[in-house]
Amino acid sequence: MNKFFEAVANVFRIPDLRNRVLFTLGMLAIYRLGGHIPTPGIDTNKLELFFQQNQGSLFGFLDLFSGGMFRRLTIFALGIMPYITASIILQLLTVVVPTLEKLQKEGELGRRKITQWTRYLTVGLALFQSVGIAVTLQNSGGGFVINPGVGFILMTMISLTTGTAFIMWLGEQITERGIGNGMSLIIFTGIVVGLPGAIVEIYNNVLVTRQWNPLQLIIIILMMIAVVGFIVLVERGERRIPVQYAKRVVGRRMMGGQSTHLPLKVNAGGVIPVIFASSLLAIPQTFLNVEFVKNSKVLSGMLNAMGGSHPLYYLLYTVLIIFFCFFYVSIIFNPAEAADNMRKYGGFIPGIRPGKNTADYMNKILTRITVVGGLYLSILSLLPQILISGIKLQRLPGVGNWIDATFPRWLLDGLGVNFFFGGTSLLIVVGVAMDTVNQIEAQLIMRHYEGFTPKAGRIRGRRSAV
Repeated sequence: MNKFFEAVANVFRIPDLRNRVLFTLGMLAIYRLGGHIPTPGIDTNKLELFFQQNQGSLFGFLDLFSGGMFRRLTIFALGIMPYITASIILQLLTVVVPTLEKLQKEGELGRRKITQWTRYLTVGLALFQSVGIAVTLQNSGGGFVINPGVGFILMTMISLTTGTAFIMWLGEQITERGIGNGMSLIIFTGIVVGLPGAIVEIYNNVLVTRQWNPLQLIIIILMMIAVVGFIVLVERGERRIPVQYAKRVVGRRMMGGQSTHLPLKVNAGGVIPVIFASSLLAIPQTFLNVEFVKNSKVLSGMLNAMGGSHPLYYLLYTVLIIFFCFFYVSIIFNPAEAADNMRKYGGFIPGIRPGKNTADYMNKILTRITVVGGLYLSILSLLPQILISGIKLQRLPGVGNWIDATFPRWLLDGLGVNFFFGGTSLLIVVGVAMDTVNQIEAQLIMRHYEGFTPKAGRIRGRRSAV
C-alpha cells in the first residue's frame, strides 16, 4: 500500500504528468458543471418522475450513459451516445465500403479523415435525436413542455446538439492533452457520480431503516470485490498463440529467427456487445407505454415476457451478447488476413502449415475464447438483476406451479439487494480505470519512476524525485 501512495505522489512530482492529470480533472469538472444546466422550456420535475417509472425502457438505458442528465434534460442530455453510435456505424461501414477500408490502412492521415467524418455524423445524429426528443415531449401530453411550439423545438435542437458537440470536443482534448481516453472517461464520470447516492442508500438500509444487518452488508461488499476481481482477471486474460519467424537475408543483413506470440483477448469486444444487446431489448419495453399495445393482451403479454427477470429475457440477452461478440470480433480481426501477413514476413505457428491451415487454426481458437467472453459478459450483466429480482421461472408454461412450490424463493423472487453499479456500468468503470492507471504507470516507468505494480515484471526505477 505504501508503494501505491508513493506512486501517486510521484505522479504529482513530474510536471508534465501532473499537468496532464490536472487538465483531465478540469475537463471532467466542466463536464459535470454543464450537466446541471437545464434545457430551456422543460418541467424537470415531471420529466424525472416519468424516468423513474420507465427505468427498464430505452429511456432508462440512455440515462445510464449520460450520468442522470437525460432524465433532467440538461444541455448535455444526449451525452456521448451520438459519438459512440457514429463510431460504431463507421466501424461497421469499414467492412463493406472499400474507401473507408483503404483510409483505415493509410495510418495517421486516414485516421484523421475517419475522425472528421465521425464528428460530422455525430452532429447529424444529435440533430436527429434532439428533434425526436423535442417532438415526443411536446406531443406526449404529460405536461413536460412549458411553452410548446416551433420555438421550443428549435431551442431544444440547438441546446442538445451544441452540448453533444462540446462533450465530443472535451473528450478529444482529454485524449490529446490529458491522460486516458477522453470519451471513456466521460462515460466513467457519468457512472461513478452515482457512488455518493449509493453510499447514502447503504447507510440508510443498515443504520436508519435496519433493512440490512451487518452480515448482509459484509456479504454484499465481499461479493462486489469478488466481481471486480473477476472483471480484472478476465479483462487481462488473453490466449497467446506462439509464432516463429524464420531467418532470411535482406541485403547484407540476417533478419528474423525470433520467437514471439499473437495475443487474442478473451473479451475483445469490451462492453460493446452488452450495449448492443441492452439497446435491442430495451426498445420493446418502450412500446409498452403506447396505448395500442396496452390494450392488446397478446402484444402486452409478449413484451412483458421479454422484460427484466423473466426467463425469456435472460435467454435473449445471453444469445444477443454472444452474437454481438462474434459480430464485433469478426470486424476487428480477420484470421485469413492475419495468416497471410504472417506468411509474407516468414512467420508460422509451430506444427501448423502456413496459409489456410493457419487461418483455420486461429479461427478455431478465436471461436472458443469468444464463446467464453460472451458467457462472461452475460453472467456479469445478469448477476445484479438476479440479485435484485431473481428469475421468474414460475411463469414458465406447464411447469410453473411445480417450480413455484419447489424452488427456493431467493432464486425466484431475488434477494432484493441493490447491487450498486450494474454489470454494464461496472464493466465500464473497471475497464476505464485499468486503462487509465496503465497509461499513468507507463508515463512513470518511462521517466524511471516505480509504477503502481513494481512486481509485475517491470524494471524498478527511482522512487522519488529530489
